[in-house]
Amino acid sequence: MAAVAAGGLVGKGRDISLAALQRHDPYINRIVDVASQVALYTFGHRANEWEKTDVEGTLFVYTRSASPKHGFTIMNRLSMENRTEPITKDLDFQLQDPFLLYRNARCESFLLHWVVLHLKFGQVFKIVQCMLLCLHLVSVAMGGVSILTNANV
Repeated sequence: MAAVAAGGLVGKGRDISLAALQRHDPYINRIVDVASQVALYTFGHRANEWEKTDVEGTLFVYTRSASPKHGFTIMNRLSMENRTEPITKDLDFQLQDPFLLYRNARCESFLLHWVVLHLKFGQVFKIVQCMLLCLHLVSVAMGGVSILTNANV
Protein backbone atom coordinates (compact mmCIF):
# COMPACT_ATOMS: atom_id res chain seq x y z
CA MET A 1 0.00 0.00 0.00
CA ALA A 2 2.83 2.42 0.86
CA ALA A 3 6.50 2.63 1.71
CA VAL A 4 7.38 1.26 5.14
CA ALA A 5 10.54 2.15 7.08
CA ALA A 6 11.81 0.68 10.32
CA GLY A 7 9.63 3.10 12.31
CA GLY A 8 6.52 2.59 10.19
CA LEU A 9 5.11 4.52 7.28
CA VAL A 10 6.93 7.61 6.13
CA GLY A 11 5.99 10.80 4.32
CA LYS A 12 3.60 10.39 1.43
CA GLY A 13 3.01 6.72 2.26
CA ARG A 14 1.61 7.68 5.66
CA ASP A 15 -0.59 10.39 4.11
CA ILE A 16 -1.96 7.99 1.48
CA SER A 17 -2.66 5.31 4.07
CA LEU A 18 -4.33 7.80 6.43
CA ALA A 19 -6.55 9.03 3.57
CA ALA A 20 -7.52 5.43 2.71
CA LEU A 21 -8.41 4.71 6.35
CA GLN A 22 -10.41 7.94 6.59
CA ARG A 23 -12.56 6.85 3.64
CA HIS A 24 -13.78 4.03 5.91
CA ASP A 25 -13.78 6.08 9.13
CA PRO A 26 -13.52 9.89 8.87
CA TYR A 27 -12.74 10.16 12.60
CA ILE A 28 -9.32 8.51 12.25
CA ASN A 29 -6.79 11.28 12.78
CA ARG A 30 -3.39 9.59 13.26
CA ILE A 31 -1.68 6.31 12.43
CA VAL A 32 0.21 5.11 15.51
CA ASP A 33 1.80 1.98 14.07
CA VAL A 34 1.71 -0.34 11.07
CA ALA A 35 2.45 -4.02 10.42
CA SER A 36 2.83 -4.61 6.71
CA GLN A 37 1.37 -8.13 6.49
CA VAL A 38 -0.86 -9.99 8.94
CA ALA A 39 -3.32 -12.84 8.52
CA LEU A 40 -6.47 -13.22 10.63
CA TYR A 41 -7.64 -16.55 12.01
CA THR A 42 -10.81 -17.40 13.92
CA PHE A 43 -11.34 -20.28 16.31
CA GLY A 44 -13.55 -23.04 14.88
CA HIS A 45 -15.31 -24.68 17.79
CA ARG A 46 -16.46 -27.70 15.78
CA ALA A 47 -12.97 -28.51 14.52
CA ASN A 48 -11.45 -27.20 17.76
CA GLU A 49 -8.68 -25.41 15.86
CA TRP A 50 -7.74 -22.06 14.37
CA GLU A 51 -9.05 -21.50 10.83
CA LYS A 52 -7.70 -18.94 8.39
CA THR A 53 -10.20 -16.28 7.34
CA ASP A 54 -10.26 -14.33 4.10
CA VAL A 55 -8.74 -11.32 5.88
CA GLU A 56 -5.07 -10.66 5.20
CA GLY A 57 -3.22 -7.41 4.71
CA THR A 58 -1.74 -4.37 6.40
CA LEU A 59 -2.57 -3.78 10.06
CA PHE A 60 -3.00 -0.14 11.15
CA VAL A 61 -3.24 0.95 14.78
CA TYR A 62 -4.65 4.48 15.02
CA THR A 63 -6.22 7.21 17.12
CA ARG A 64 -9.64 8.74 16.49
CA SER A 65 -11.12 12.15 17.23
CA ALA A 66 -14.37 10.50 18.41
CA SER A 67 -15.14 7.69 20.83
CA PRO A 68 -13.73 5.09 20.88
CA LYS A 69 -10.45 6.99 20.78
CA HIS A 70 -8.33 4.09 19.46
CA GLY A 71 -8.73 1.20 17.07
CA PHE A 72 -7.08 -1.04 14.55
CA THR A 73 -7.94 -2.08 11.02
CA ILE A 74 -6.61 -4.74 8.69
CA MET A 75 -6.82 -3.34 5.17
CA ASN A 76 -7.71 -6.58 3.42
CA ARG A 77 -5.82 -7.55 0.29
CA LEU A 78 -8.00 -10.59 -0.38
CA SER A 79 -11.40 -8.91 -0.58
CA MET A 80 -13.17 -5.58 -0.08
CA GLU A 81 -14.06 -6.45 3.54
CA ASN A 82 -11.61 -4.97 6.01
CA ARG A 83 -11.44 -6.00 9.66
CA THR A 84 -11.87 -3.13 12.12
CA GLU A 85 -11.86 -3.36 15.90
CA PRO A 86 -12.21 -0.57 18.44
CA ILE A 87 -9.71 -0.65 21.28
CA THR A 88 -11.98 -0.45 24.31
CA LYS A 89 -12.08 -1.86 27.81
CA ASP A 90 -13.90 -4.88 26.34
CA LEU A 91 -10.92 -5.89 24.19
CA ASP A 92 -8.99 -8.76 25.72
CA PHE A 93 -5.69 -9.72 24.14
CA GLN A 94 -2.51 -11.61 24.82
CA LEU A 95 0.79 -12.15 23.13
CA GLN A 96 1.78 -15.73 22.29
CA ASP A 97 4.85 -15.55 20.09
CA PRO A 98 4.45 -15.37 17.06
CA PHE A 99 0.74 -14.68 17.46
CA LEU A 100 -1.44 -11.99 18.97
CA LEU A 101 -4.72 -13.40 20.25
CA TYR A 102 -7.68 -11.18 20.98
CA ARG A 103 -11.33 -11.41 21.97
CA ASN A 104 -13.60 -8.51 21.12
CA ALA A 105 -16.70 -7.14 22.88
CA ARG A 106 -18.88 -9.70 21.02
CA CYS A 107 -16.80 -12.51 22.59
CA GLU A 108 -15.42 -13.51 19.18
CA SER A 109 -11.88 -14.91 19.42
CA PHE A 110 -9.25 -14.14 16.81
CA LEU A 111 -5.59 -14.81 16.19
CA LEU A 112 -3.30 -12.46 14.27
CA HIS A 113 -0.27 -13.96 12.57
CA TRP A 114 2.52 -11.70 11.38
CA VAL A 115 3.37 -12.99 7.91
CA VAL A 116 6.38 -10.80 7.18
CA LEU A 117 7.76 -9.00 10.23
CA HIS A 118 7.72 -11.45 13.12
CA LEU A 119 9.35 -8.86 15.38
CA LYS A 120 6.58 -6.30 14.79
CA PHE A 121 3.86 -8.02 16.84
CA GLY A 122 5.63 -7.22 20.13
CA GLN A 123 5.67 -3.53 19.29
CA VAL A 124 1.99 -3.52 18.27
CA PHE A 125 1.13 -5.46 21.44
CA LYS A 126 2.87 -2.82 23.59
CA ILE A 127 1.06 0.03 21.82
CA VAL A 128 -2.37 -1.59 22.30
CA GLN A 129 -1.41 -2.39 25.91
CA CYS A 130 -0.59 1.31 26.49
CA MET A 131 -3.92 2.36 24.97
CA LEU A 132 -5.75 -0.03 27.31
CA LEU A 133 -3.76 1.30 30.28
CA CYS A 134 -4.84 4.85 29.36
CA LEU A 135 -8.47 3.70 29.29
CA HIS A 136 -7.94 2.15 32.73
CA LEU A 137 -6.43 5.33 34.18
CA VAL A 138 -9.26 7.48 32.82
CA SER A 139 -11.84 5.03 34.20
CA VAL A 140 -10.25 5.02 37.67
CA ALA A 141 -9.83 8.82 37.65
CA MET A 142 -13.53 9.16 36.91
CA GLY A 143 -14.42 6.92 39.85
CA GLY A 144 -14.94 3.79 37.78
CA VAL A 145 -13.68 0.33 38.49
CA SER A 146 -10.55 -1.17 37.05
CA ILE A 147 -10.98 -2.59 33.55
CA LEU A 148 -7.67 -4.42 33.45
CA THR A 149 -7.44 -8.18 33.57
CA ASN A 150 -4.35 -10.32 33.99
CA ALA A 151 -4.16 -10.70 30.22
CA ASN A 152 -3.90 -6.90 29.82
CA VAL A 153 -1.37 -6.12 32.54
